[in-house]
This record gives sequence, structure tokens and C-alpha cells, in this order.
Amino acid sequence: MEFTGKKLYSAVQPTNNLTIGNYLGAIKQWVGLQEEYDCTFAIANMHAITVRQEPANLRKKTLELLALYIACGVDPEKCTLYLQSHVPCHAELAWVLNTFTYVGEMERMTQFKDKSAKHADNINMGLMDYPVLMAADILLYQADVVPVGLDQRQHLEITRDIAIRFNNIYSPTFTVPEGLYMKVGAKIADLSDPSKKMSKSAENPNGSIFLTDDRDTVLRKFKRAVTDSGNEVRFDPENKPGVSNLLSIYSVFSDKSIAEAEADFAGKGYGDFKLAVGEAVADKLAPIQAEQARLLSDKAYLDNVLASGAEKAYRTAKKTLAKVYKKIGFYQL
Repeated sequence: MEFTGKKLYSAVQPTNNLTIGNYLGAIKQWVGLQEEYDCTFAIANMHAITVRQEPANLRKKTLELLALYIACGVDPEKCTLYLQSHVPCHAELAWVLNTFTYVGEMERMTQFKDKSAKHADNINMGLMDYPVLMAADILLYQADVVPVGLDQRQHLEITRDIAIRFNNIYSPTFTVPEGLYMKVGAKIADLSDPSKKMSKSAENPNGSIFLTDDRDTVLRKFKRAVTDSGNEVRFDPENKPGVSNLLSIYSVFSDKSIAEAEADFAGKGYGDFKLAVGEAVADKLAPIQAEQARLLSDKAYLDNVLASGAEKAYRTAKKTLAKVYKKIGFYQL
């Protein structure tokens, strides 16, 4: 992979346990992307509080996610790795961008509607304003590209809209980011219901494989995975969504193409197939889990990573914010 020099931004919330869908859709990609792009990766704890969090648990999950990033191969020496709340520029730019964002745009956001339905007792302004903070995250670092799952496409589009709107009013200030979409495994479905995305907050935990699941749990969940009434292992998302989902998972975890994965199970039954998929996943998770545990035992190292990451992120973010403040007419010392 050749280093392009282009800037890339991505972030994950430190809430609940991450699934293999989060791993494949984000963190696994980051490891390769840091060789190709100038990467900034964040732990999005400011986004996390749009839903009520237990404070001690949020702190614990923050360090666990940082350790997981590094255990998966994200290298603090090759990228900027930091905690969102350690860089005040995120909240400051979000406030400015709010004045360039329309209420109707926020009300139309699919995720706002979904989360409002799930958390009807706490439909707060942060929940509605989530995409503006996300826009601030991305635009602060002048990101050229943002790796996004299909469910985040709408948020990236509003980020682009806000950036273009601001640039048109004041002159070019923000880089307008492009989406980077992963072809295989971009949407890992729930094992119990292939019509739904695998989620870290799903009601039925048997449908999600969490990165913290031990080997026995992983194998048990895959044995229970929904397939279909046939017996052929073939990639056909429309007619065989369950089998196709398992083939996607096997393909990415075994580093094989879909065609190679299909060939591996030619003439074999679903029982053998599901066991093999489970073993491929469990084999990849074991060393990650061991390294995460080792890193969590060294809090001083993790704190140092966050301190140096925040310093590096702030230097970049502060430049963008100063430029924005000057454009909109804020008097600066």
C-alpha cells in the first residue's frame, strides 16, 4: 500500500460491547488504512452521552475501546489516536455549524427517528444534534475521506452539505469529505434475523457476536444462526440471506474471496458450514482478546497514548477552528 498523504477520519463510541460487525466495518479496516492515509481515529465519548450512560462504566468502556484499537493493530505511532472530549474544539465547532444547519434536516435523519423511538423517555437535543457534532469531528481535521458503514451514509451527506454551505458563504474553509465504503462485509447481519444489521444494542444477544465473547459462546451462537430451508452453501443475498451473511463473515475472517468460501463448502451441510464460520471467527478473536487484556493491565501506557494523541489532535483542530472564527467575524486575541 502506498502512502497517499490524504487525511482520513473515523470514530467509534465506547458504549456496549463492540460486535464483529463494528470490527469489520471499522477497526479492521483502520489497520490497513493507516498505511495509506494520514489517519485520525477517535473514541467518540461525546456522542455516547446522547443516551444516558453510567459514569464509571463509560470510563471503563473508554479504556477498553482504546486497548481494543491497539490490540487490533491500530498503531498510535502511525496515526492520531485520541479521546473526543479531550479536544474542546469539537464542541466549539459544533456550535458554529449549528447555525448553518436547518432543523428540518435534523428531523429527517433516520438515526434520530430510530433512537427517539428506542429512547422515548430521553429525546434530547444532543440526539437531534448528533450529525452536527459528527460533521464537526470530520471537518476539524480537514478529512479527505471517511470510512463509513451504509447506516452512516446520511450523516456523511449532511457533513458534506454543511461544509459546502459554509464554503459558499465565506470562501473555501473545509475540505468536503468523500465516503470510503467497504465492499465485502460492509453490513454484517444479525445471526438470528438476517433482515437486521448486527447491533451492539440488539435485544437478542444471540444474534450478535461480541469481540468479548469467548470461544464456546462464539461457536454456540453460530450453531444457532439462521440459514434457510435448502442445503446449498451459496452466496445469494436475496434468496439466501442467512447463508450469504455467514459466507460474508467467513470470507472476511478467513481472508478468502466469496467464491473461495463457496468452494470450501461445496457438498457440505449447514452444520459443518456454521461450525467452520464460528471457528474462523473465534481463532481471530482469541489473540485480540489476549492483547487487549495485557494492555488494560498497563493503565499508565494507555493514559500516555491518550495524552499524546490529544495534544496532536488539538494542534490540528485548533488551526481549523481559528480559521472558522476569523471567517465568521469572531474577534480573536
